Amino acid sequence: MKPTLFSLIFFLVFSNFLYSQDPLNIVVIGAHPDDADIRAGGTAIKYAEAGHNVLFVSLTNGDAGHHEKGGGALARIRRAEAEEAGKRFGVEYLVLDNHDGELMPTLENRLEVIRIIRRWNADLVMGPRPNDYHPDHRNAAILVQDAAYMVIVPNVASDVPPLRKNPVFIYVEDRFQKPYPFQPDIAVDITEEYDQKVYAMAAHESQMFEWLPWTSQRLDQVPESEEDRLKWLAEWRSPNISDEVRKTLTKWYGAEEASEIKAAEAFEICEYGRRPSDEEIRKLFPFFD
Repeated sequence: MKPTLFSLIFFLVFSNFLYSQDPLNIVVIGAHPDDADIRAGGTAIKYAEAGHNVLFVSLTNGDAGHHEKGGGALARIRRAEAEEAGKRFGVEYLVLDNHDGELMPTLENRLEVIRIIRRWNADLVMGPRPNDYHPDHRNAAILVQDAAYMVIVPNVASDVPPLRKNPVFIYVEDRFQKPYPFQPDIAVDITEEYDQKVYAMAAHESQMFEWLPWTSQRLDQVPESEEDRLKWLAEWRSPNISDEVRKTLTKWYGAEEASEIKAAEAFEICEYGRRPSDEEIRKLFPFFD
């Protein structure tokens, strides 16, 4: 069947839009090596495969996160694991040298977060909410929140030029209910990316197959072979899409497509950054039809 004039015009216009859009710059900040991977890894894969620039940041070196290893030796292991994970995700991975379990929302750390966001010229910054069981997670959230406005202030961290426009800041999903539960404003289908996300997370061997199973009393369940470990990790980390997240998926993908989604990552818009319209969200998340 010959294409109609309308279909040809639509194709040309749509193609021009796809290839003229500037790459987005995304920063995902966590307290530890593997935090960004777990909460936003699938979405990061989508960005990277579409040609956008993604930076994962760990604000600590992870030198306390193990039951048998620690200190500088563990920090070196975790830095190497993060580097390998970054290759598997298709992102850059930055690990700072703050001690695990000792992260504080100091002025020095705040200025470093501001500099990182500015150097990456971020359009979108992801991080944890300040409601969490781990003090490093809570303090990482405070640092990101405190940077949310200051990234555009010229006289703060003046050795790095300020951003001309404040990025959109968003929270990654968590399960905590007080003082208020996570509110999914945005949800991204990662069904096709889930297996790659698991493979990339598996690069953090000391965490996925040693430390975290030990803390959850399932270390004896970890298989020996790499293939079986990947299957085990995929099942253990199998995504549970809540009713609220499913509603958000329906908003962005439509009811029919949303009902088929098996894995998703959700995000809440932080009030401290730029407040995007739905139109801008679609530009920042160019995955929705």
